Order: sequence, then structure tokens, then C-alpha cells
Amino acid sequence: MNKTIIIIAVIVIAAIVLFSFLSNEDKKNKSGITVKNISANEFKQQKEQQPGIVIDVRTQEEYDEGHLAETDQHRDLLNGDFEAQIDSLDKDETYYLYCRSGNRSGQAAELMVEKGFENVYNIGGYEDLVSAGLEKKRK
Repeated sequence: MNKTIIIIAVIVIAAIVLFSFLSNEDKKNKSGITVKNISANEFKQQKEQQPGIVIDVRTQEEYDEGHLAETDQHRDLLNGDFEAQIDSLDKDETYYLYCRSGNRSGQAAELMVEKGFENVYNIGGYEDLVSAGLEKKRK
């Protein structure tokens, strides 16, 4: 009896872990719109076909140390700047968001999708983008 309960518990835990892992790829909002996570190389190709606004959501200090030359806006997610400005953005525009690792830009993209933005791309981390050949700039 105890062995059966342990086996069932292990199966349930494994299923939860697997579901969590698989659901981290792209995030959908209530209306089914997905945050699209794309690599640096995919971004380079996508931006040629579908131009848009590039937003750096890192802190001011991170931004000052270096950012993508093609960054259109800097909106710090951590200090609330990004969220305060989100309603002033055009929902019909395409947006490409990046941060240090892709985590904050993913959170920012989720906020945008929740607000009804449809063309939002999390392009990941700054260093990965620079390593892929995108030009960097210092303030």
C-alpha cells in the first residue's frame, strides 16, 4: 500500500515538473495571444521582415554600460518605468524586448500581452545579442 502511494506521488510530481518545463516556451494570455521567445539570430532575420521598436528593459546602469545600437527605447522594468509607460505604446506596432538574460524582457512581454499587444517578441539577453553580431553602443 505505501509503495503504491509513493509511486503515485512520484508520477504526479514528474508530471507537474514536465508540465512546468513545457509551458515555459511561450506564454499565452487569456485571449490566446502568445509571447514569442526568439533567439538572437531569429531576431536578426525577423527584424528585416517585420521592423519594429526595440526596447531595453534593463536598469539605467546596465544600459549605460552598453546597449544595442538599434535600441529605440530604454524602459527599466525594475523601477516601474516600463509599466508606467506601457499604455502610451501603440498596440498595433511590433516590439522586440531584451534585458540581461531574457527573464525581465519575458516578464515585460507578458505585461504587454496582458494589455492586448499582439506583436511582442522576447529577444533574450544583451550579451547573446552582441555575440550574435548585433552592434553595441555605450551611452
